[in-house]
Amino acid sequence: MNAPLILLVITVYFALLFLVAQLTSRKVTAKSFFTGDRESPWFLVAFGMIGASLSGVTFISVPGEVGGSYFNYFQLVLGYVPGYLVIATVLMPMYYKYNLVSIYAYLDQRFGFWSYKTGAFFFILSRTLGSSLRVFLVANVLQLVLFDYWGVPFWVSVAITVLLIWVYTFRGGIKTVVWTDSLQTFFMLASVGVSIYLISDELGIHSPAALISTVGESELSTIFNWDWQSGKNFFKQFFSGAFIAIVMTGLDQDMMQKNLTCRNIGEAQKNMFWFTIILVIVNLLFLTLGALLYIYAEAKGIAIPARTDDLYPMLATQYFPALAAIVFILGITAAAYSSADSTLTALTTSFCFDFLDIEKRYPEERQQSVRMRVHVMFTAIMFVVILLFRWLNDQSVINSVFTVASYTYGPLLGLYAFGLFTKWQINDRWTPLVAILAPSIAFALSTYSQELLFGYKFGFEILIVNGLFTFLGLMLIRKKSNA
Repeated sequence: MNAPLILLVITVYFALLFLVAQLTSRKVTAKSFFTGDRESPWFLVAFGMIGASLSGVTFISVPGEVGGSYFNYFQLVLGYVPGYLVIATVLMPMYYKYNLVSIYAYLDQRFGFWSYKTGAFFFILSRTLGSSLRVFLVANVLQLVLFDYWGVPFWVSVAITVLLIWVYTFRGGIKTVVWTDSLQTFFMLASVGVSIYLISDELGIHSPAALISTVGESELSTIFNWDWQSGKNFFKQFFSGAFIAIVMTGLDQDMMQKNLTCRNIGEAQKNMFWFTIILVIVNLLFLTLGALLYIYAEAKGIAIPARTDDLYPMLATQYFPALAAIVFILGITAAAYSSADSTLTALTTSFCFDFLDIEKRYPEERQQSVRMRVHVMFTAIMFVVILLFRWLNDQSVINSVFTVASYTYGPLLGLYAFGLFTKWQINDRWTPLVAILAPSIAFALSTYSQELLFGYKFGFEILIVNGLFTFLGLMLIRKKSNA
């Protein structure tokens, strides 16, 4: 592995990002940092959202998971489709109707102060943990193939990673992110395509038909699991996918902030429609790549690593041609940063609007300095959480991300469902208690479900149960006069 060459490639890559950031951050006002002046082309937003949605987790963990659960992950992806339909037809029209910058302001209008702050808090918690997990995965890879060569400690390489994100986002905000995400999505998808081609060539597969036949004939391509006790059961995965899409996209400031930069609701819905189609196809490509990795390892007699997340990095850096290794590093870097940069901007936006009330409490000349301090704060928090996760992590990161989401996004799911589908008002001051108890009860139920529910094992559908507990809790604190 040629570490100096890898360093050169990454340097050129970031030079491109900094150039885009410089061009897009001209004439950025305090407001356009958060809104992009609401003039982003819908097709640019749709393409950039692919990279932000997938991230380095998909790039490494999804192919690695194929060895243990085959193509079962695609059941979850199929569930995304109805989830995105709900976002496009129910949530996005509401966001545009109220002209929201932070989507959690809806909870203030619907329920009151404490519900609003609770929703914003759970988003910040969810995204801080989820994005730190994603960056952690890529930081491990860069440490292995680059920083170890130079003798750089892990904490220093992580500091460099998050600092680079801060550098190209601190001026332009969402206006820059819309463009850099598109650039990074291009590099990520190109690297997947090149990787599939190079691995196929190594296996003697020289046509798309032969590729489809090879993967299709393998047991690894099994999509559907009908075992009701399994966490990978089709119905569990499909409905979990729908709700994961709703909460991790539709109720997520990070993903919705990009949609809200479109010129109008029509363009935003068009963006969501094409984003859905492309995302399904791209996930199938990642699973195909995973099958090829395992087929290649078996054909070459290569032992599968204990952590499936390590399979793709190991093969790319130790067994594939140098070009494949470079393509892999470029792809994983693009995947990681396309997710993390928009997250940092979204966290800054949420904290500034939802907790600091920046437009009302600070004059315009001070808003930029306040926003920049918040941006630095979340950069530092992400750095600390990444180091903590390196110390604690013991499972596949793709599972870690969705497990975290199942508990932290549940209260958001319950709050929005209650707000949209009932007309009741609630005793707002009790909302934080409901939002703490619901995931706690869901966690206890998941832990002991096999003993209590005749062997039933919860998968990601615990998110739905969590949201249901929140919904029921809100019913208990509703105002009787509105019953």
